[in-house]
Amino acid sequence: MSRSLLGVLFCVVLVSVNGRFVVEKESIRVLSPYKLRSKHDAAIGNFGVPEYGGSMVGSMVYSHQNSYACKPFDEEKKQPFKTNSTRLHILIVDRGECFFALKVWNAQQAGAAAVLVTDDRDEPLITMESPGESADADGYIDKIGIPSALIDRSFGETLKAAVQKAEEDVVIKLDWRESMPNPDQRVEYEFWTNSNDECGIRCDEQMNFVKDFKGHAQILEKGGYTMFTPHYITWFCPAPFILSDQCKSQCINHGRYCAPDPEKNFGTGYQGKDVVFENLRQLCVHRVANESNKSWVWWDFVTDFHIRCSMKEKRYSKECAEDVLKSLNLPIEKIKDCMGDPEADVENDVLKIEQDRQVGRGSRGDVTILPTLVINDVQYRGKLERTAVLKALCAGFQETTEPPICLSGDMETNQCLERNGGCWRDSKSNITACKDTFRGRVCECPVANGVQYKGDGYMSCEAFGPGRCAINSGGCWSETKYGQTLSACSDSDITGCRCPHGFQGDGHKCEDINECSEGLACQCEGCSCKNTWGGYGCKCKGEKLYIMEQDTCIERNSTKFGWFLALLILGAVVSAAFAGYIFYKYRFRSYMDSEVMAIMSQYMPLDSQHHNQVTQHENGSLRQGSSGV
Repeated sequence: MSRSLLGVLFCVVLVSVNGRFVVEKESIRVLSPYKLRSKHDAAIGNFGVPEYGGSMVGSMVYSHQNSYACKPFDEEKKQPFKTNSTRLHILIVDRGECFFALKVWNAQQAGAAAVLVTDDRDEPLITMESPGESADADGYIDKIGIPSALIDRSFGETLKAAVQKAEEDVVIKLDWRESMPNPDQRVEYEFWTNSNDECGIRCDEQMNFVKDFKGHAQILEKGGYTMFTPHYITWFCPAPFILSDQCKSQCINHGRYCAPDPEKNFGTGYQGKDVVFENLRQLCVHRVANESNKSWVWWDFVTDFHIRCSMKEKRYSKECAEDVLKSLNLPIEKIKDCMGDPEADVENDVLKIEQDRQVGRGSRGDVTILPTLVINDVQYRGKLERTAVLKALCAGFQETTEPPICLSGDMETNQCLERNGGCWRDSKSNITACKDTFRGRVCECPVANGVQYKGDGYMSCEAFGPGRCAINSGGCWSETKYGQTLSACSDSDITGCRCPHGFQGDGHKCEDINECSEGLACQCEGCSCKNTWGGYGCKCKGEKLYIMEQDTCIERNSTKFGWFLALLILGAVVSAAFAGYIFYKYRFRSYMDSEVMAIMSQYMPLDSQHHNQVTQHENGSLRQGSSGV
């Protein structure tokens, strides 16, 4: 049987049950003109952010030039539908020509607060879906933040005609306050998902949502505010083809539970039955965790499995899944018992329930696409995004019974307090890869004391870069003996471990090398060797002295004479230097004395000259006296 034929058969299985779409009854009310006052049904689009629990009043606008909204609106006038008044603008557009989501995106870019799409045929309302995997759609789908809805043809034509007359503003109210039932003080919701991560933008969307919403979900569940149940879609193989290679590769339990081939190629890669089996494991994780009143652990397992066991990275396996179970301390044997034997020709109790629940009941339509979120038995419509979904959940509580998380975005999960969140931790330095965030705990190798750690965050983290040796020796071998500490970590190496000189090993374990027994040291004649921790010592016979650089022995006597000669020469040099210093001081003192005498001689003659004059005067007087006698 060809691959395409089998795909058609699976599609027949899916659509064989009459599909039902979600329609919000009397959710649109015309407020003016007075003659048009009435209530109408609408089907909220499955993208954007619906106003669950709230309402919106706005004036209707319509563009003749761009009635399908398949191209951007007037670029010269930026956001032509943006208004400065308190009343918003709600754009009405025609169905056809392009994706529903593209119409809403162009309207949002033009400033519209919401979009109503008029059906182009008389039929029951359907849910507007976002386009499938498309390079064009990837650029705007996640950016749509306004609500939209499909309305029936006659109602749409009436609104357009009233807007075109322009006699009076056409004002409507989108009222979605009762779109989400709120029967009691607890919200029950279910999420239909898949463990396959190779199905394009749908898989990326659902896994990003699980990671982002995990923190909110676990706080709500731990507080008893919500009851969450995960679900997985499975198909069955038509009886005539159970023994075909295609059914055998895509189904377990003899064709009872099937999933499409992830790569859409039966000959290579993973098989559909691999996906079914992992889906079953994740269902049993929730069931077993719920029995111990810890149902919120499902969010941890699914998130960790997606990170650690990605199909894209070829790690999607039973062994990887069981490693995740161990890290979360989940009972593997109980989960195996819950899963049963996938080769048995019997019904699987867990998967049988899943197939039964795919069929719509009450106000909830059939589950035919992934991902699908159901809140209080009503299918959620809108962007699968953390804030939008939380708003929808909060709308499911009775008024005044909302939990604190609905009133504040601040939260703290504290998951790292219990078993370190299943993440890596170094017991010596108490450094951990567990980090609490608004999304719940994540396992990421940390930066501690300025040192970056690298690894998967679950099983291992190793210090990396400069300074790593200061923290637990960078994860390398280290030992202290005889008051000396040696390590295989070197600051000159930004990564890796290398045993120091005198040791051998892989750097994580180092052993002392016995240089003596291995003949690596003390090779000189007459030498003896003694091994030490991290080194060795050599000794010569008799009075000889060992020289390590030359690995040789020399006589100690020659060494004594050399020392004596050196001391003698040194003494002579010191004596000569001292004598020179004394001579210098003597010469310097003599020079200073002569200089002082020269200076003084300039002043001393005055006194001697005066003395000579007095003596001469006295002698003269004596001479005169003698001649007078």
